[in-house]
Amino acid sequence: MAEQGAVVSQQNLDRSCWVCFATDEDDRTAEWVRPCRCRGSTKWVHQSCLQRWVDEKQGGTARHVWPAHNATLNTSSSFPNWAGPFAAAGIMVGSIYWTAVTYGAVTVMQVVGHKEGLDVMERADPLFLLIGLPTIPVMLILGKMIRWEDYVLRLWRKYCNKLQILNSIFPGIGCPVPRIPAEASPLADHVSATRILCGALVFPTIATIVGKLMFSSVNSNLQRTILGGIAFVAIKGAFKVYFKQQQYQRQAHRKILDFPEPEEA
Repeated sequence: MAEQGAVVSQQNLDRSCWVCFATDEDDRTAEWVRPCRCRGSTKWVHQSCLQRWVDEKQGGTARHVWPAHNATLNTSSSFPNWAGPFAAAGIMVGSIYWTAVTYGAVTVMQVVGHKEGLDVMERADPLFLLIGLPTIPVMLILGKMIRWEDYVLRLWRKYCNKLQILNSIFPGIGCPVPRIPAEASPLADHVSATRILCGALVFPTIATIVGKLMFSSVNSNLQRTILGGIAFVAIKGAFKVYFKQQQYQRQAHRKILDFPEPEEA
């Protein structure tokens, strides 16, 4: 028994950590652990070294660790490692969908009227509501992306000579230009994309306000909102066409001058 104890004691004195390769003589206060049935140089390891090794292998996530020396550590499942992106994508899609549904319901009550909107949605088929309500913000965004002012401006520039009245409204629209300025894509700038999104979502509110201010004699909330929306789009479009034409004229007549040479003394 004494000989066996001496052998065990000698083995403990010869312990070497397979992570940092330190021995008992290097750090006598370190806590040792033998996590598996391995023998030889991979039998002993520092508790702190093993914890750090597990953290590095897991990469910040909790999962099972199966080291090369068959050590089995008791950690949580690897489910989040492969299901995390799918779960995040599902949560994001679900959040966007239900946000669109809520926005569609609020828009219906705002356009038709609070009480009338509730009555319409209560009588409607639930499946129709689940499909129809989220399409309202989608249609508003798609409608906002239609740049009808550019098409009108191109037609005016093309047929302005036949419509002399346009020259009095938009000066210089029928005059020839020395060059045609290049026009940037409206979606190339992230500010334009943000403006389109925000403008589309705010449009029902603006249409309701304009309808109440300009068509207060109309009794129907729906008709008043539609008329307000048409009036707002027409007025805004007219101003937008005017300012775009002025910018077009400035760019077309722009001329870059030579750098002035310094006068000789």
